[in-house]
Amino acid sequence: MNDILTFVDQNRDRYIGLLQTACRQPSISTQGIGVLEMAELARRMLTEAGAEARLSPIDGGNPVVVGLVRGTGPRVLNLYNHYDVQPPEPLELWHSDPFGAEIRDGRIWARGVADNKCHLVARICAVDAWRQVRGQLPLTVRFIAEGEEEVGSPNLERWVHDHRAEITPADGCIWEGGGRDFNGRIRLSCGLKGICYVELTSARGANTDMHSSRATIVPNPLWRLVWALGTLKGPDERIQIAGFYDRVLPPTAEEQAALDAVPFDEANFLQTFGLDGFLLGLSGRDLKLKDMFQPTCTVCGLWGGYTEPGRLKTVLANRASAKVDFRLVPDQDPHEVARRLRAHLDAHGFADIEVQVLAAEHPARTALDAPIVRAVQTVVRRLHGHEPMTVPLTPGSGPMYVLCQALGIPAVSSPGGGHPDSKGHAPNENIYVEDYVNAIKGMALLFEEFAKTQT
Repeated sequence: MNDILTFVDQNRDRYIGLLQTACRQPSISTQGIGVLEMAELARRMLTEAGAEARLSPIDGGNPVVVGLVRGTGPRVLNLYNHYDVQPPEPLELWHSDPFGAEIRDGRIWARGVADNKCHLVARICAVDAWRQVRGQLPLTVRFIAEGEEEVGSPNLERWVHDHRAEITPADGCIWEGGGRDFNGRIRLSCGLKGICYVELTSARGANTDMHSSRATIVPNPLWRLVWALGTLKGPDERIQIAGFYDRVLPPTAEEQAALDAVPFDEANFLQTFGLDGFLLGLSGRDLKLKDMFQPTCTVCGLWGGYTEPGRLKTVLANRASAKVDFRLVPDQDPHEVARRLRAHLDAHGFADIEVQVLAAEHPARTALDAPIVRAVQTVVRRLHGHEPMTVPLTPGSGPMYVLCQALGIPAVSSPGGGHPDSKGHAPNENIYVEDYVNAIKGMALLFEEFAKTQT
């Protein structure tokens, strides 16, 4: 494999340029900015790398970019990515143009460079390098890149149902993302938490905003909503919805052992994010167990009435809303959680609170000893010279279940280009250039390693 790794080094400027090109194309799914242009750019990059690539349309949604690279061996490897990005706002907090893909201090700075264009382009470049040096790949590779991950993948399950024959069978899937932890070690994840993301609305007010002096006799939807939210979780962080924890599976002995082997630099985490301590004063094993194997209930936003700058505007709002997400662990069902939420509000006297489900994704996990996991671990040892940290779940969510576990396909993240201060979803998103180059090399090595891995 030294020939391919050398080729990557010789072509690093070209490959870096491809990533900069991708990052300079806005693709903000929540605002509908540049998404179709980015889909076409990804299709063109795949085609130029030697894939049979096309845009697969979704009625009412953004197209899925599908690429097929036929190999000589029987193994089939799926690669999942997304080409959409978060909005860059607030713009005033960026140190450079969020779509400028500027390189400074050894990093590329751009919206979407870490989440997820680095990984998408690195995988395309790995195909290019392999084909340029050796011709056909030793296995067949499928690219599946969607354009709605940052808005909860609302159409992906329907697309998978309609196109199942095109993405199966597969022996494994490399998920989006991946990278180093606070200690510089590669962290691999074999699963994701699920999510039930809802918007709650209180409209039990007047038919218009009113002068706040009438709060003596007119209902206040903001107070109504705050009281309803207050029933969801107690100061002990325990979620109060009846039956919410009924399907939470405890970690297996193997998963607990894997978690024990994963160091967590608590002091560095707290310092990086400006915190004095963790919730409930947790630390050590209890902290890691809660972070990975327990669900959450988070008020993500709350609004109504007057919130603009200025000294005051005394107003009694006629409507109030909040966005709330529940991060779910195996074997919780997001649709069941939504039903339980509705029943909880009704039982506590808040039948008037409207519940709209905005996103629902199942939790997903792969066995720690799956062949695809072993193959990625081998690549990390060879390329990075250390044992990767392999964790059963990561706290984030994504559509892994519908693309992988529901189809019987094991999945794991890759030794990608992220790092703890990549600032995904935040101003000044970035990756290190060398991490990106190594992500290309790692994927090229994986093609060979997984092709020869036995079941």
